[in-house]
Amino acid sequence: MQTEAFSQLFPLLTAANPETLEWLLSGAVEHDYPADRAVLMEDAWGNALYFIVSGWVKVRRLSGTGEDNVVTLAILGRGDFFGEMAILDESPRSTDVIALSPVKLISISAQRFIQTLFKDPQLHHRMLQLMVRRLRLTNLRFQLRHHPPAIKLANTLVMLADSYGQESAIGTAIFNVPYKDLADLSDIGIEETTKIMEKLDSKGWIKTDNSTQVMHLLNLKQLMQLAGKV
Repeated sequence: MQTEAFSQLFPLLTAANPETLEWLLSGAVEHDYPADRAVLMEDAWGNALYFIVSGWVKVRRLSGTGEDNVVTLAILGRGDFFGEMAILDESPRSTDVIALSPVKLISISAQRFIQTLFKDPQLHHRMLQLMVRRLRLTNLRFQLRHHPPAIKLANTLVMLADSYGQESAIGTAIFNVPYKDLADLSDIGIEETTKIMEKLDSKGWIKTDNSTQVMHLLNLKQLMQLAGKV
């Protein structure tokens, strides 16, 4: 990937100088994973930072054995990154990362990335900004814990649209996230999620295309109003 395209795709790198990007790219490794493949495993030591070139992944935490003990913490798409926490605090990873769709990644070794942070204060500052943004989103989910399920789910859909949505001919397109993952992200039950999504579909606010695994948000303005964003 060319330096300019690399910086345009990843918000983390928009403030980095050209020399920094060339240094990072010179040690980059490309990876391709099919859907449902584990990209990173919990308790593995952090040895790289990963950038999502295309596709979708979910970050999950395991609290025991069985499907009921797996909780999805985040959905990440094109232009985002993961693996930074294990690098920065030099500890084993506390979560798994699973490919939701076929995904293409670029990895930068932990050593090279840490060296780059010391060399480029603008990149260092940008990293802090994006980590604070993630913390704010976590705080928002905590603040919404006593809100009605529909409001919490609407917030999740709006957040995904804001972070990764692509304009389509009929609305804003995001990945057709499985209901179990939407339920975890919204901190509501799977049955509640199913009922709300069916209601949103019947109202013409969303439309899913299972053949392409795309969810179209047909009426993002109404979803934002439901989420309390406008």
